[in-house]
Amino acid sequence: MLIILQGLFVWPLIDISAGFCKFRTFISTCKFFLEKIALIVAGGSGTRMKSQVPKQFLLLKGLPVLMHTMDVFYHYDSGMRIMLVLPGDQIGTWQSLCRKYQFTARHEIGVGGETRFHSVKNNLANIPDQCLVAIHDGVRPLVSVETIDRCFRSALEHGNAIPCIEIPETLRYLDAKVSLQVDRSKYRLIQTPQVFDSGILKKAYGQEYHSGFTDDAGVVENLGYTIHLVEGNPENIKITLNKDVVIAASLIKSRVR
Repeated sequence: MLIILQGLFVWPLIDISAGFCKFRTFISTCKFFLEKIALIVAGGSGTRMKSQVPKQFLLLKGLPVLMHTMDVFYHYDSGMRIMLVLPGDQIGTWQSLCRKYQFTARHEIGVGGETRFHSVKNNLANIPDQCLVAIHDGVRPLVSVETIDRCFRSALEHGNAIPCIEIPETLRYLDAKVSLQVDRSKYRLIQTPQVFDSGILKKAYGQEYHSGFTDDAGVVENLGYTIHLVEGNPENIKITLNKDVVIAASLIKSRVR
């Protein structure tokens, strides 16, 4: 028999070790039923690509980059709550693109802030206190369903999960005078989605902003939490330069085969 009481599992168990039946109750929190939310942040302007079109709206195999990104999360869990964060002056463009390309994946739209930090912080008010939040770069359309799943599973256990990949190239450390080769096995390239318990995330984003916050893991780590790494997927590149669009198109084509 299973009783659900105020968000808890209660199992009455029978103990016959003493020759008679007696009930013991074990209580476990409902972690397995934590809501999953994807917060997809897309605030790029396209300036580094020398493009008048924001990079999240550039066409990739006939669709805007952002639609590819959101499709992956929709295919991972079609019932997941997806929140898209855009600069206020890009929301109208996005809505027009959705109509043009008949993009019907269910999602909510939030307004971004001055920096990525503020874009995330401003939209955490719309997220409940007990859930798992995956924060993902809108211009990473090649994240795999497997990576998303690993992140949510690990965050369920550890409170956070950050995807990463090994670095195949040689690394050198630079200072004002010399460069020194370093052990690349001790370094990782960090990706998204970065998944967190929403309670931890909200506490972390209560801090004052500073320029050293380059991702969400850094914000959470600055509050004293240990960051847990999981395996990412090498194809999960961030589209930043023109060549990245070409690479992403090639990778999508190879997936279809």
